[in-house]
Amino acid sequence: MERQDEPGGGLKHHDSAEELGSPPFSSCEYSRSPELEEPAKMRRNDNYLPVPGEEKNLDVDFTSTKPRSNESIPMKNLYADDGSPLYPQLGPYFSDGRRRVDYVLAYHIQKPSGIRRQSSRFGDTNFIRRLRRSLSMRSSRAPLQPKEDPEIAAQEQRTDYHEDDKRFRREEFEENLLETGLELEKDDGCKIPGIGFLKIHAPWNVLCREAEFMKLKMPTKKVYDVKQGSNVVEKIRLFIHKVTAPLHPKVDANRPDSVKSLSHPFSREKQHLFDLSDRDKFFDSKTRSSIVYEVLKRTRCTKAKYSMGITSLLANGVYTSAYPLHDGDIEGVNAEPNDRKLLYEEWASYSVFYKYQPIGLIRKYFGEKVGLYFAWLGVYTQMLIPAAIVGVIVFLYGCATVDDNIPSMEICDPRNNITMCPLCDHACSYWKLVTACGTARASHLFDNPATVFFSIFMALWAVLFMEHWKRRQMRLNYIWDLTGFGEEEEDHNRAEYEFRVMQKTMKQEHSIPKDEKVKLTCTDRLPAYLTTVVMMCFMIAVTFAIVFGVILYRISIKAALHISTYPAARSNIRATVKTTAAIINLIVIIILDEIYASIARWLTTLEVPKTDKSFEERLIFKTFILKFVNAFTPIVYLAFFRGRLVGRPGNYLYVVGSYRMEECAHAGCLMELCIQLCITMLGKQLIQNNLFEIGIPKLKKLLRKRKSDLDSKQEEELNKTMQRHEKDHFLGPFVGLSPEYMEMIIQFGMVTLFVASFPLAPLFALLNNIIEIRLDAKKFVMELRRPIAAKAKDIGIWYNLLRGLSKVAVIVNAFVISFTSDFIPRLVYQYTYSPDGTMHGFINHTLSYFNVSDFQPGTDPLQPMHLGYPVDMCRYKDYREPPWSNTPYELSKEFWAILAARLAFVIVFQNVVMLMSDFVDWLIPDIPKDISLQIHKEKILMVELFMKEEQGKRLAARDKDSQDNYTSPSSANESPPQPRSRPISHANCC
Repeated sequence: MERQDEPGGGLKHHDSAEELGSPPFSSCEYSRSPELEEPAKMRRNDNYLPVPGEEKNLDVDFTSTKPRSNESIPMKNLYADDGSPLYPQLGPYFSDGRRRVDYVLAYHIQKPSGIRRQSSRFGDTNFIRRLRRSLSMRSSRAPLQPKEDPEIAAQEQRTDYHEDDKRFRREEFEENLLETGLELEKDDGCKIPGIGFLKIHAPWNVLCREAEFMKLKMPTKKVYDVKQGSNVVEKIRLFIHKVTAPLHPKVDANRPDSVKSLSHPFSREKQHLFDLSDRDKFFDSKTRSSIVYEVLKRTRCTKAKYSMGITSLLANGVYTSAYPLHDGDIEGVNAEPNDRKLLYEEWASYSVFYKYQPIGLIRKYFGEKVGLYFAWLGVYTQMLIPAAIVGVIVFLYGCATVDDNIPSMEICDPRNNITMCPLCDHACSYWKLVTACGTARASHLFDNPATVFFSIFMALWAVLFMEHWKRRQMRLNYIWDLTGFGEEEEDHNRAEYEFRVMQKTMKQEHSIPKDEKVKLTCTDRLPAYLTTVVMMCFMIAVTFAIVFGVILYRISIKAALHISTYPAARSNIRATVKTTAAIINLIVIIILDEIYASIARWLTTLEVPKTDKSFEERLIFKTFILKFVNAFTPIVYLAFFRGRLVGRPGNYLYVVGSYRMEECAHAGCLMELCIQLCITMLGKQLIQNNLFEIGIPKLKKLLRKRKSDLDSKQEEELNKTMQRHEKDHFLGPFVGLSPEYMEMIIQFGMVTLFVASFPLAPLFALLNNIIEIRLDAKKFVMELRRPIAAKAKDIGIWYNLLRGLSKVAVIVNAFVISFTSDFIPRLVYQYTYSPDGTMHGFINHTLSYFNVSDFQPGTDPLQPMHLGYPVDMCRYKDYREPPWSNTPYELSKEFWAILAARLAFVIVFQNVVMLMSDFVDWLIPDIPKDISLQIHKEKILMVELFMKEEQGKRLAARDKDSQDNYTSPSSANESPPQPRSRPISHANCC
């Protein structure tokens, strides 16, 4: 860049961009170097037109030549004569190829107009005019107050919101960023039409300053040996670690596990404590991007009147996206080794599905919050292995004993000529119990004595899983230096909250004292809270209505199949009805899940939470309630209500006119519950979790390719020449971890809540999670933009939801065993009513008699001779008095005895399992002993380090004083130094 000094310190401004040595399509840099500071400001004003009355106060000293600390490379060294960059760099760097891009803001580019082209010709005049106006207004400008109602202003912005307005706001925001010390570079000539990029670099002094403000714990030069625990548990853990060494990923660690650096919050006054030999690597890329993001969040843009930080500018469309960059490319010959490529090879590849996850590298690249999610998912998947093994053993036990099961043998025995009452009115006829043989044998696979043991095992398993995770979490907190991290760190207000506060301030401008801080109260949010309650109740009612609709479908389709003339339709009526109803439930669940997620977000936005953390917690709670009710309502109906509200032959319960409520099969509703659980669980995992996560991104990519006019070769060549920030722009935005956690929480409910009816649930969950880990890893590494590295010491509200589900699971399984299965009736019969103490005669004991002459008019079968002989008495499953007794069809004493036994079992089972769970919880400490010792050791070492430092400072000061006394000129004529007189206290004067 040619620079000519003129008298008076003036600058000669060139009429064209070409004379400045900058190509018209190249990056335009905001320089902070001393020799380029004034031309850089002129260049900014050349590109932007000033807004009358809205200029930023400029503190400019034309005579100052004091160099800045964050020196920038002059632009005349960046480009050749033909405009091509001298440092072609496709990595995450500025055009000089040296300064790393720590963050990128994308925005829409307005097509050049005649006014903008003229601005380069009169740049000097505009700059001086703006400077004089800002200097003259500096003393008279009052604090920015909105002069109109924000709602009207917002409507005007929506109806007449030009690109120039956004450009003016960007200009001020970028000037404010420059004042914070950040270095900026614009790239308006990228290969993505209509999109411009602002690349941000944080120099060393900004990183140090912000790291001190954020109290980031950084490793010091002091290292110490980490002693392994000596107790039995730690020895077992170390033994397992050695045995499973081949399963660990090949991620090279900088320091062995036996050595750890002593960490301390960064301080500029104590820089000598830290290893600053390589400043470029002291703050890694995730730390740099998080520091820049903090600056972006708190930097105000007053032209937006009520906006604060990048979140407001994104909400208003001033910027379209904001993201940190990935480290580099994954595939290709020229792809240099980087953490992203290493993660792809050792974590995101399906070929390493059997290996552990590189949790340390995940945390290093994505931050603690993402690292904790994958660590939790790994612990959960690992703990599913013993649960799946025990579940398979229970299932195999049922398979091995099915031929020895006396109740199913009695049902399948054709010599027991038992005629059953019709399953529906008018259309259905009498049927033989032997036709339910297949259902009875299948029910034994899931309803056997081992089921009770498996329910107790899974309740204890849930407790062990929670305890294991707490210990793992504490170990990670120690390794990641999060032991002193608290949740009380400052969380910036959300843009919507700031806007609502501004609205309230304007409405009550004269009634509120100036010193009082305005905030939203519960009264302000009361309409939103009422809307939330009403909408949540309405959505839950919609779920119940849909489940009731499926019940009516089952009743009507069963009657329709019974009167069908097709033999194939009448052959497997029960299986057809069960399977189709379960599939309909699955489709409804998947559709409603997407609807409920949108409604929960809308309701949470309506409440205007103050911070992002509050917004996330409220959103999670609402989404969990709606999705949990949506997924488990059909299952709860099958487990606890179907077959209970039926009535009896001659006096059935009807709904919606002539629809008779459903009965369970003779072997109970457990088989139907198992089918519903199996289809719902597998369907959600295959369709919602895996197919959607794989298919939707690929479909979007395919549509993007079809819209582009480039063929595959041109696209490949373009991809090779695109810079890192342009490639990352095409990736999907990171929407948070809530969807990932939510699907795992629902799966955890499937595994624990109704495991008594489906012992294979842990196995299916294990197989799904093995795929899910690699699928999520591939999505994070390849398909999503890099998320902001967020610190977290635990998984937050998700742990409370898990703990609540594990407690509810004990109660639910107790009721499933007691009321849904035939476990209690079998025990009562064997030990109370059986003549020989065996199960022989159990089926006949559970069936009551009904005289067919007692049918209500119009409910008797159309074909009473369907079996080939007239029927006088039919049987139905219930404990009622026979028609020849004094109290016909009343509940028998056997019913009340079994009901008492069921309630007693629920109480005993619940209390015993809860007591065992609490004992396990008390027995296993939350913090491993070796970790607590190491944390105590760190505190001692930190105290010793600072004591030595203070002692060294005192010795250095003493030596300096003695040296000064030794070298100072002294003479006998000199009088000894007089003691300082005490300063006069002016407070006591007068």
